[in-house]
Amino acid sequence: MDEKRSKAVTEAFVRLYREGLIYRDHRLVNWDCVLRTAISDIEVDYKDIKERTLLKVPGYKDPVEFGVLTSFAYPLEEGLGEIIVATTRVETMLGDTAIAIHPEDPRYKHLHGKSAIHPFNGRRLPIVCDAILVDPEFGTGAVKITPAHDPNDFEVGRRHNLDFINIFTDDGKINSNGGSAFEGMPRFGARAAIIEALQTKGLYRGAQNNEMRLGLCSRTNDVVEPMIKPQWFVNCNGMAKEALDAVMDDNKKIEIIPKQYAAEWKRWLENIRDWCISRQLWWGHRIPAWYVTFEDDELREFGAYKDHWVVGRDEDEAKLEASKIFGAKKFQMVQDPDVLDTWFSSGLFPLSVLGWPDCTEDFKAFYPTSVLETGHDILFFWVARMVMLGMKLGGDVPFRKVYLHPMIRDAHGRKMSKSLGNVIDPLEVINGVSLEGLHKRLLEGNLDPNELTTAKEGQVKDFPNGIAECGADALRFALVSYTAQSDRINLDIQRVVGYRQWCNKLWNAIRFAMSKLGDDYVPPASMAAESLPFSCKWILSVLNKAISKTVSSFESYEFSDAATAVYSWWQFQLCDIFIEAIKPYFNAEDPQFDNSRSAARYTLWVCLDNGLRLLHPFMPFVTEELWQRLPQAAENSSRKESIVISEYPSVVEEWTNENVEYEMDLVESTVKSLRSLRSKLPPSERNDRRPAFVVCHTDAVAEIIRNHELEISTLAALSSFEVLAENDARLAECSVDVVSEHLSAYLQLRGALNAEVELQKLSKKREELQKQQQNLKQMMDAAGYKQKVPPHIHEENMAKLEKLMQELEVVEETNRSLEQMVLGCTYYLQCSVLCAVTGPLRTKEDFPGGTS
Repeated sequence: MDEKRSKAVTEAFVRLYREGLIYRDHRLVNWDCVLRTAISDIEVDYKDIKERTLLKVPGYKDPVEFGVLTSFAYPLEEGLGEIIVATTRVETMLGDTAIAIHPEDPRYKHLHGKSAIHPFNGRRLPIVCDAILVDPEFGTGAVKITPAHDPNDFEVGRRHNLDFINIFTDDGKINSNGGSAFEGMPRFGARAAIIEALQTKGLYRGAQNNEMRLGLCSRTNDVVEPMIKPQWFVNCNGMAKEALDAVMDDNKKIEIIPKQYAAEWKRWLENIRDWCISRQLWWGHRIPAWYVTFEDDELREFGAYKDHWVVGRDEDEAKLEASKIFGAKKFQMVQDPDVLDTWFSSGLFPLSVLGWPDCTEDFKAFYPTSVLETGHDILFFWVARMVMLGMKLGGDVPFRKVYLHPMIRDAHGRKMSKSLGNVIDPLEVINGVSLEGLHKRLLEGNLDPNELTTAKEGQVKDFPNGIAECGADALRFALVSYTAQSDRINLDIQRVVGYRQWCNKLWNAIRFAMSKLGDDYVPPASMAAESLPFSCKWILSVLNKAISKTVSSFESYEFSDAATAVYSWWQFQLCDIFIEAIKPYFNAEDPQFDNSRSAARYTLWVCLDNGLRLLHPFMPFVTEELWQRLPQAAENSSRKESIVISEYPSVVEEWTNENVEYEMDLVESTVKSLRSLRSKLPPSERNDRRPAFVVCHTDAVAEIIRNHELEISTLAALSSFEVLAENDARLAECSVDVVSEHLSAYLQLRGALNAEVELQKLSKKREELQKQQQNLKQMMDAAGYKQKVPPHIHEENMAKLEKLMQELEVVEETNRSLEQMVLGCTYYLQCSVLCAVTGPLRTKEDFPGGTS
């Protein structure tokens, strides 16, 4: 509403009017009886009703019945009997001005040119033939026509030059045109009164269930009433075609993200109707149009003559325009009291914000803009209007890309509603609120007692302890991570709480770093990657991948993928692995770790510096606070005084090391298997350190594992770790897990090995592998597989199949070894019993089974 924006709105209206694109006409509009204003087509939500249904309507104490088809008879003139019609809105019969039949319907041939008589006001209703509207196979084949209150009837009224009689006041009551018996009644109250009056006259013919679509205002939930009103309209046909081509052409000027919304764009713009832009509200940009009156006008009503309007940027310009049109004839002018649709004003935003209609330096430099980000629910309300007006008035599209975010709903997928009590205020998530505080907010609204009770019950169910304080960063990260959910976000506050707890983990990581770096630590300008310990090489290599994935996801507007890449690196690689793996360097007093300790400090600092900058767009507050706590780099570094103006991380090629990542994958898999075995121990033993072993089936894997015994021992919390041969006797005292086709992991037990349990585990593993192998083989054996699947995918599947077969072999081999151990233990038991009876055995030959 400021001066610059108001100037742009007035200029746009004047230009479009003088090009013939804005005009004033009596047209059927969507009328909201609560707001007492016209609303546009896209402000109407449609509810499908299958049968007789009671709905709450604003302004009515009792629910109103919909989904009912009411039949009644109109008496015909000249004693010709009656004609039966049916309607779901029987109250509109007060405004009927005709009855339509199909010209070829033999039942009504004798009524061509005849009329019916309205039972309440005596109005003659001509019977008109209309093959466009009437389906002789539907209902009685006769249709009541109310041109002033139905879109289809409006067109019939124009085709047959019928009277247009409005029977409603602006607040939805019957006016004087409806007859004194019903005048002043609310429209749905009049519905019952009219049915009763028809019954009294013997014209009521019954009612039945009927499917229908009910139009509701998206803002007030009022039942929309079609009403004929003089309004200002924009002819959108030409502008819509340009806006459609801007998105759908091969050389498109605008990209819509996600892509599926381009289809909705096409559907809207191909079926566009002229846009009603005038509103009967107190607030808004007043329409720059004046109605001119003359002393000799026969009709004194405001707006009675369509050709008495002039448009100007101000009253002086309007007077000059009137003088040009009407000459020296004496006249008076009154400005239209209506205001413009808010979407017309806001549709000019990309233009007006840069100074349009003036050709400012900003406009020349920055129009078109680059990216618009908004909700998908206003794709047509706002985005399409900006494109149409921008191309028409600015000479080009207003932006090159449109990113549409999902709409936020509650955790159950329901639309947020005050009456349900499921509205989530972002500030209450950031700052926290008690259940009593949530209830208090409801009392500040305008809910009726029944809705208030329902809303409180909803809050008790969803937020029994209120909402915990989560902070802005946790809420921001949660919303970004949710964006993969197509067109809606089912927001679960517990997920936000989880990210708040994750923020605490970031604090702990920095606290650990500060304790290991020391107060006087100054990071060196650089350190050669090849000189770093294994864990340091690995974390920098995977940091490179996280940076690459995050940047590419940002560039493709896949923000959830970017958030996942950053989170996964911080949580699962930096905190869970790297920080744990380097602890021995700081705990050990052995001088052999001196170089490793120095390298680990440097790598830790590099990771935290890059990691915080990588995370900053998602969590701006906590990252700024933590980044400021990091030691300052050397004086010649490019570090800025704030993270917000620092360079975003980019890939450092020398950090990438695929061999190191492959070796760490083996280490991680081994640790995961050992942790899995530990989790199956009795609870009292799970925290105890104990020996573990691996059996490697290739020399290459054995060498890698031997080289990284320290990392495996540290991460798996072992007392010792060793690579053993397959027939080593110590394996008989261990539980086992197959890591891969090349590797099996063993964790030493303190009691006797439960062979039956171990065999069951192996059997389950075998079944899983066989199922995977069967599914993959079935897919590869399907008809047309080789023709449809790209060669590289086929090669990947072949490699997967071979790996599964190798793992199955390892499982079978481990199973055989375990069975032999069990058999050997049985022989040993037999030997012990025999010795107790007969005395010691002298030679192996005395007991052929052996003494395993």
